[in-house]
Amino acid sequence: MIQFEKFELDNGLKVLVHQDTSTPMAVVNVLYNVGAKDEDPAKTGFAHLFEHLMFGGSVNIPVYDEPLQRAGGENNAYTTNDLTNYYCQIPAENIETAFWLESDRMLSLAFSKKSLEVQRKVVCEEFKEHYINKPYGDAWHKMRSLAYTQHPYRWMTIGASLQHVEDATMEDVKDFFFQFYRPNNAILVVTGNVQTEQVKQLAQKWFGPIEAGKPYVRNLPKEPVQEKSRTMDVRADVPLDMLMMTWHMGGRFDEGYHATDLITEVLGGGTSARLYEQLIKVKQIFSSIDCYHFGTVDPGLLVIEGKLVKGISMAVAEKAVLEEIEKIKNEILDAKEVQKVINKTESVICFEDMSIMNRAHSLAYYELLGDADLMNKELSMYQKVTPSMIQHTAQEIFQDSNRNTLYYYSKS
Repeated sequence: MIQFEKFELDNGLKVLVHQDTSTPMAVVNVLYNVGAKDEDPAKTGFAHLFEHLMFGGSVNIPVYDEPLQRAGGENNAYTTNDLTNYYCQIPAENIETAFWLESDRMLSLAFSKKSLEVQRKVVCEEFKEHYINKPYGDAWHKMRSLAYTQHPYRWMTIGASLQHVEDATMEDVKDFFFQFYRPNNAILVVTGNVQTEQVKQLAQKWFGPIEAGKPYVRNLPKEPVQEKSRTMDVRADVPLDMLMMTWHMGGRFDEGYHATDLITEVLGGGTSARLYEQLIKVKQIFSSIDCYHFGTVDPGLLVIEGKLVKGISMAVAEKAVLEEIEKIKNEILDAKEVQKVINKTESVICFEDMSIMNRAHSLAYYELLGDADLMNKELSMYQKVTPSMIQHTAQEIFQDSNRNTLYYYSKS
């Protein structure tokens, strides 16, 4: 059970405090309720660009890293389709340094032409390296555009097009910042060797004077129910053929979410999972195969992807995967197999919650979902999943009309 206290500043900033006196460290985590799904379809990649820009100097602090490093701290950030998260870990006695740095970034970035050009170049190079020049790098760009027709999950966090970041103007960047990176669109979580009263004073001192932004009301287009399977053929200079299939699944609030998560474990959770056991070990059709999902807030995708053994045809590989899926749809799983994946999930959750860094991330994320205390209820949600719930969820998801398939062929 993770204990925490919560309060809110007048400008709308939500603040959560979790005390752990067993460590000399503290974590300051700022989550902004903005992800790639909040971008203009003609100006994508901005949330990810901001992950970089936020380290390029704020209005009163030219270089973010130097003061933090002098105070013994380290930091990082990540962007997803749903959120942007910045965090630093620092000796608790120096925690005010982190408040000073994070509040100045929230107050305003420096918006220098040099910083924009430097970070634009970094992001463009990242796009080329990972999504254009890397083998299979464009697979997810293609799959998202195949699977989604309306919802903004149809582009990746890096952006739909390199051109969008290349064309970003200073005015575009400022507009995006002042729309989303405001106190009323943020959650501040402080974990570690701290006192709630101390955090209240620091939060009020450093974040209190920042003006709240205009309320952001998210009104995203819903993805219509897919009524017909979709396929795409790709030929590229890659070493092996790859088969990628996705099915639409419920979002984070869907009643079948936890059952779906366990399905991905049954099928793809390591070397004892069904796909590995049958299609790599026994039938030797794939050289690697995975089943997973992204845990997105809005309805997402369940994925099976694998690289074929040389000489195996795409038709044989596809048939073998679908046979394993039919089994999970038609046969109720043994209670032991279900308990095994629940136990594995439990150990992952418990292990993750051991560090004050992960606790900070989790508290911020669950507060974004609507209630930080959900992190304390997550395990019980998995424990309620029964073999018949898994079968029912598998039958709902694994319909042929709900499937998108990418046949990624090697030219060689």
